[in-house]
Amino acid sequence: MNCLRAMFAALSKHALPILNAPLAFGMSTRRHLANLLIALALLLIAGFFAPLTQASDSPTVLIPQQANPQEVTAEDGYRILKSKPFLPADFHDRHLEQLWTVWPEPWKTKYAQAAPHEKRQLLFSYYGLIEDPQQKSAESSKENAVSGTPALGYLKTESGNWVMTCLACHGGKVAGQSQAGLPNSHFALQTLAEDLRQVKLANKETLAHLETASLTIPLNVTNGTTNSVIFGVILGTFRRPDMSVDLARTVPPVIHHDVDAPPFWNVKYKTSLYCDGFAPKYHRPLMQFMLLPVNGQSTIYSWEDDFRAIEKWIESVEAPAYPFPVDDTLAASGRVVFEKNCASCHGTYGQGTLVSDREFPADTPLHALTTAKRDVVKYEQKVIPISDVGTDPVRLQALTATHRQWMKDGWMSDYGNHPVIIEPAGYVAPPLVGIWASAPYFHNGSVPTLWHVLHPENRPAVWKRTENGYDTNKVGLEVEEFGRLPTGIKTPAERRRYFDTKLKGKSSVGHDYPSALTADEKKALLEYLKTL
Repeated sequence: MNCLRAMFAALSKHALPILNAPLAFGMSTRRHLANLLIALALLLIAGFFAPLTQASDSPTVLIPQQANPQEVTAEDGYRILKSKPFLPADFHDRHLEQLWTVWPEPWKTKYAQAAPHEKRQLLFSYYGLIEDPQQKSAESSKENAVSGTPALGYLKTESGNWVMTCLACHGGKVAGQSQAGLPNSHFALQTLAEDLRQVKLANKETLAHLETASLTIPLNVTNGTTNSVIFGVILGTFRRPDMSVDLARTVPPVIHHDVDAPPFWNVKYKTSLYCDGFAPKYHRPLMQFMLLPVNGQSTIYSWEDDFRAIEKWIESVEAPAYPFPVDDTLAASGRVVFEKNCASCHGTYGQGTLVSDREFPADTPLHALTTAKRDVVKYEQKVIPISDVGTDPVRLQALTATHRQWMKDGWMSDYGNHPVIIEPAGYVAPPLVGIWASAPYFHNGSVPTLWHVLHPENRPAVWKRTENGYDTNKVGLEVEEFGRLPTGIKTPAERRRYFDTKLKGKSSVGHDYPSALTADEKKALLEYLKTL
């Protein structure tokens, strides 16, 4: 009965207010209400009630934890990520093969007329799914070519269910080549959840957790970014300090906002996690996105060795080397500019990648190009006050002292034995290893190229990326720039393909330090940044 009351309370607080929300892009009132009510009915009957009734933990339960943690390796961590599900399944092969039926034109017709291997390409392109570089693509298969092997950010069960992993956001591609540990700046998570909801409702099937959550919690406003910070806040709300589930807790007011996933290869150089550096660099905070109520306290505890291994793998990831030509003379001049103007915050990197490191066949896979022969990186993590760096403050404001204290007081930080910063002053100046590959830039992903970072006055108000293009002149995403959002956009899915810096939390202002450099200094610095 307590679970039932908690369920209705949650619905009242988070689902019913959507009735008063603005209708999206011409959706009729009748359709808006029908979609909502059908979804909520399924949510109540099947998709929400059963997991919650199974997930109640007693606050007095004490579960013994391992005195001697298992020895784990980086290889173990990647294997676990690719094979062990920590979340409920998102969809089945059959749902993936039906998604095109809810697409707008001309996408729907293009898909219907495509060859089997082209259908998979279209599907992955539409949702920002990434091919796994270490698995043979299903393109050559005549049967089940659409579903085939799972995308890089998913694992697939024997029954054909796809389960999301950390690599959905932290496995991306640059210049058309994919790599685990690279941010996925293509992922259309909100669009995928909305379309899966339509398909499953048409099939009269139970909705998965993201399809229900996305009714009231935006998963992302712009493709390639994510509202993951707020996911963590909401999931953590229903946990006591010892990670037992308490559904009677009230979700606090939240500020939804998107952030850009950071590259994994820089974690090894840092002393804490996240763009404000508030969380300890420790395996337990990595688990906060697995805190769905269905994963009770004992389950979370049982996964600790798995996440020790995953943390080891994250710290083993190497950045890819810049695969295009570099003017070494100009880059050498840029090193002087960098060490004079940038190194005090971002560290030093010596001469960068050696010329010999860039001598490789043109078809060398991206994951095989590493900067392992670079000079030793010397980086000391620093938080730059928000009043100084001047970038968008919403991320800093959205994560409250209450949530940070929750982490400090509980199991996530080993009850404070790993330091948690309750009131960070600003954002971390990150290490710049592999900076060429990790566009877009800033914590919110608002700046598409390094040239735009160095030219604050020329940052576009609105931009749209190409799928696989790379701008070697500006060093970053190949984009089309706009003064404002183009007219004629008819659907939310299409709208999410544009990054609009006028939206809350998406400003590209700040980090104006390059304005003090001359044009020649900026040119040389840009060349040097390619080598890091």
